[in-house]
Amino acid sequence: MIFEVWAPRATAVELLAAGGLHAMSRGEGGWWSVEVAGASHGTRYAYQVDGGGPYPDPRSRRQPEGIFGPSAVYEHARFTWSDHEWKGRDLRGAVIYELHVGTFTPEGTFSAAIEKLPHLVELSVDFVEVMPVAPVPGGRNWGYDGVDLYAVNETYGGPDGLKSFVDACHRAGIGVILDVVYNHLGPSGNFLHPFAPYFSGFKGSYWGDAVNLDGPGSDEVRRYFIGNAVQWLRDYHIDGLRLDAVHALHDRRAEHLLAELSAEVDALACSLGRPLSLIAESDLNDPRMVRSLDAGGLGMTAQWCDDIHHALHCAVSGESHGYYADFAALPALAKVLTSGVLHDGTYSSFRDRAHGRPFTGVPGHRLVACLQNHDQIGNRPGGDRLPLPALKLGAGLLLTSPFTPMLFMGEEWGARSPFLFFSDHVEPELRESEAARREREFEGFGYAWDAPDPSDEDTFLRSKLDWSEVKEEENWSLLCWYRDLIALRKALPELSDPRMERVRVEVDPLGKWLVMWRGSLAVAVNFAQESATVPVPSGTVLLASDDPVMADGESLRLPAQSMAICKPHP
Repeated sequence: MIFEVWAPRATAVELLAAGGLHAMSRGEGGWWSVEVAGASHGTRYAYQVDGGGPYPDPRSRRQPEGIFGPSAVYEHARFTWSDHEWKGRDLRGAVIYELHVGTFTPEGTFSAAIEKLPHLVELSVDFVEVMPVAPVPGGRNWGYDGVDLYAVNETYGGPDGLKSFVDACHRAGIGVILDVVYNHLGPSGNFLHPFAPYFSGFKGSYWGDAVNLDGPGSDEVRRYFIGNAVQWLRDYHIDGLRLDAVHALHDRRAEHLLAELSAEVDALACSLGRPLSLIAESDLNDPRMVRSLDAGGLGMTAQWCDDIHHALHCAVSGESHGYYADFAALPALAKVLTSGVLHDGTYSSFRDRAHGRPFTGVPGHRLVACLQNHDQIGNRPGGDRLPLPALKLGAGLLLTSPFTPMLFMGEEWGARSPFLFFSDHVEPELRESEAARREREFEGFGYAWDAPDPSDEDTFLRSKLDWSEVKEEENWSLLCWYRDLIALRKALPELSDPRMERVRVEVDPLGKWLVMWRGSLAVAVNFAQESATVPVPSGTVLLASDDPVMADGESLRLPAQSMAICKPHP
C-alpha cells in the first residue's frame, strides 16, 4: 500500500506503520510517498516531519483513538450500501431538520439516531442537517472545534456509523446535509502546521487562525478543502453541505474558494446523477452568494438568512436587545417576508454602519429560514428555547413563507431541554478558560451572561432531548400542529411558492396582528394577549391553531396568540 502526504517545506518525512519507521521519498509539488507491504484497512500509522511528531495524517479517514492518536487506514469500498434506488433530493420545496448527533438521543450515536427516523418521516421533513462530525477534543462538543477533517468522530460511530445513518435516511426518503467547517480548525489537536502552509499567519476570526486560501502554497490548501467536500458527497453519499461562517473565509483570489467549490460540486452532481446542494452560512446579506456562476455569483444553492430569524423571533418573543433592535417592530417582519432581508443597504444599529444589498430577483427557496437553530438557542447564556405559544405562531409563519424552512431538533414538540454550549478540552488551560472565552465572544449582545461551565459534563447532559415529553398533551398538540403545517405546505402550491414579489403583507399599526397573502390564501396572525379582528374576508379556514370566528363578511376574529390559514371566497 502506498502512503502519501503533502509537506513541501520538510527536509525529511517518515512513516510510522506496520511496526516500523519508513523513510519517505519526496516527489513533485512537495508530496512525499512510500510503499509499505502488508498495510491495509485498519492499519494504524502516523508521520514524523523533520523529527517532530508522530502526527496523524492531515487527510486521515479514521482516528480510532481520537485526535491525539494515530490514523488508521480506511477503505471506503468495504462498506455495503443499500441506497441504490436513491436519486437525491432537490432543495426546492424542501423542509430541513437540524440535529446534533450527541444530544439528539440519550445514547448520542448515529445508530440511536437511526431509531428516531420514523419520527422524522411522520413529521414529513425532506432533509436532516447534521452538525459537524469531524473528530473533536474529548467526548462532547458542538463540532465546530473539529480537526482531522476527513475523519468522523468515533464517539458517534466513526465512518461506518455515518454511512449507516445516511443509508438509513435514504431508505426512509430523507436526504442528508452535513455541516462542515472550512474557515478555521479547532485549537486542540490541530497538527497541520508542521506539514505545510495551511494557515495564513494571522487571526482570521474570533475562532482561530485564517486558513491560507490566497497566499503562497494555497493551491494545495484549496484542494485540501475541496477534496474534503467531494469526499462527503461522493464516498458518504451525502446530499449537501452546510458551509459554516463563509464570511470568515479570507480569499482575495480572482476565483473565490466558494465559486471553485461550486464548480467542482456541479461536475460531481453530473457524474453521480443526483442533485447536490451547497448552503452557506453568511451574515453578509450579499445576493452574489446565491447567484449562479454564469451570472457572476458564487454559485451557492442557498444561504442561511439571519434577518428572517431575527424578525420572526422579535415578533413572537417581544425581545429587542442587541442585534434584535432593528427587527423589533412588525414592519420589519413585513419587509423580510417580502424581500428576504431587512438590511439591504440600510443602517444596521448593531454594526453601526450600512449593511447588505437587495435580493431582487432571488427566489425565496435560496434563503434557509428558521425560528430556532443551534446558534440562536445555544448562543443564549441559558440555552433557552422559545415557549410553546411563540413556537405555534412562529412555525405558522415560517412554514407558510416563501423560504426554505428549517427546524431545530425538538422544536416540533416544544422541547424543554436547553441547548447549551458545551466542550471537553483535554488541555487544562483551554478547559479552564473556555467559559471566559465564551463570555468575551458575546460582549455587546445585550445578555447578562450567566452561563453554565461549558466543560462541565452536566452542561452537555442537560442539552440532550427528552423524548418522553412528546407524550405530554401540550407537546403532542404542538407536534400535530407542525405536522399539519408541513402537510398543508406540501399540498398547496401557494404556500411553497418562492417568488417573494408575489407575497403581500398587511400589519396592524398597533403591532397586534399581521396578514400575509400567499396567492389567494391569507395567513392571519394575532400576536396580542387578547383577541383581535384582522381584515380577512369570509371564506374557508383551512388550518387554525385555535378556533377563529368570522366577525363579519370582511374580517376575522382571532383568539389571543393564535393564527389561521384561510381561503377567502372569490
